[in-house]
Amino acid sequence: MNKTSFNAGVLYGMIAYILWGILPLYWKLLSVINPFHVLAFRILLSLILVGCILIIKKNYTWLNFLKDKKDGLLVILAALIISFNWGLYIRAVNYGHTIEAAMGYYINPLISVVLGLCVFREKINRLQAVSFALAVTGVLLQIIFTGSPPWISLGLALSFGIYGLIKKTIKLSALESLGSETLAASPVSLILLIGAFGKFPNPEGLMYLKDIPVSTTVILSFCGLITALPLFLFAKCVKILPLSTVGFMQFLAPTLTFLTGVFVFKEAFSYYSLIVFGFIWAAVVLYVISLRHVSK
Repeated sequence: MNKTSFNAGVLYGMIAYILWGILPLYWKLLSVINPFHVLAFRILLSLILVGCILIIKKNYTWLNFLKDKKDGLLVILAALIISFNWGLYIRAVNYGHTIEAAMGYYINPLISVVLGLCVFREKINRLQAVSFALAVTGVLLQIIFTGSPPWISLGLALSFGIYGLIKKTIKLSALESLGSETLAASPVSLILLIGAFGKFPNPEGLMYLKDIPVSTTVILSFCGLITALPLFLFAKCVKILPLSTVGFMQFLAPTLTFLTGVFVFKEAFSYYSLIVFGFIWAAVVLYVISLRHVSK
């Protein structure tokens, strides 16, 4: 790999992870909108944007995801899981749980390692085993300190980990996959839009949207772009860079999310939280070191 290609890969990855890391700032601007409606618009606008790009490129493969029964079911399952992940993340940010969301994405790679071990019988080295143990210790301490598990963190980590597991078996490019998944999830988005507030159908539940500021409507219209752009850049990044480099860079996103929660949103971060995150961060460091050993 020449230096120019490596630098381009790093640039693509850095931009993708920075965009993902500061995403809470975007969702916070949409806090006046029902989180379920934000999720619905994210799915639909992503479908429109990605669908248009693929059709312009005369790529229609993504429209035939139901042609094969097994692949079709996997795409539908992936669509449901990523919709849950998106919705939980949006709700977490807009209800003051950004730090918990960051924790979820810190431990997500470790969850993925264990899922790979259980499902694909992938090998796990000693450092990865220790890092997972440290992460579990951090979660247990969170339960002891607060009296309840960090449901948001676990929900985000597990859902994205399972989503990644399914994606390994889907033979589509990043944009094709996003197109198929948002198409499969579009009925869910329509249900969220017309079935809000416990009544179905309930189109009146959307009437409040006419009273939101025009600026908020404009911001909402970028849902598709902020979903597709980092994914596209990430896809270009992973084709160029080695696993160890990507593995190190992926922690940029939760770090920025964590800093946003603490310093921008001023969410509470107690001494007990510092202890919990200490174990999580130690697990991350060992995980990154383990990737360097694997790449040698």
